[in-house]
Amino acid sequence: MKNDVKRNTLWLCITAMFMGLNVVMSSFGIPVPGGHFYLNDVVICTASILLDPLGAFIVGGIGAFLGDFFFYPTPMFVSLVTHGLQAVVISTLTRQLFKSRPAAGAVIGVIIGAFIMVIGYSFGRAFIYSTPEYAIIKLPYQVLQAVIGAAGGIILCYCFRLKKIFDDMFKKRINA
Repeated sequence: MKNDVKRNTLWLCITAMFMGLNVVMSSFGIPVPGGHFYLNDVVICTASILLDPLGAFIVGGIGAFLGDFFFYPTPMFVSLVTHGLQAVVISTLTRQLFKSRPAAGAVIGVIIGAFIMVIGYSFGRAFIYSTPEYAIIKLPYQVLQAVIGAAGGIILCYCFRLKKIFDDMFKKRINA
């Protein structure tokens, strides 16, 4: 019982830290035609590679939802669904479908996650703002955001060895 409490507390703290990072990174953006360019996809992809699917959904979906809720609430439900699905797919591919080759699963996951993000936001914006033109104007920046997020997550986790450090420090304690 005591180990379960420690494990759950550690999982909750790590998930909350990544969710806070997501909220912060989605609270400010670089102005571009048609809106803003955000860097929270780097946090979402990184957390999704490191965490289980539930933790990834909390960081990606709920974190992006809260970031929008506090600063720009119109697309908050689009963010919940799109980033939540993106995070779950990345985490599932990395941790469950490609157990023997998690790096390959992470690369495939962030590629599929990038497509989910771009398609989800394009349809979501077209629906929310009732104009496909707005979604088309924003599309190149959505693609750029998805590519930077995917590449940033892979680089942080595998080139800078964050995944190995994370696993050495926390994996046994969280999954024990």
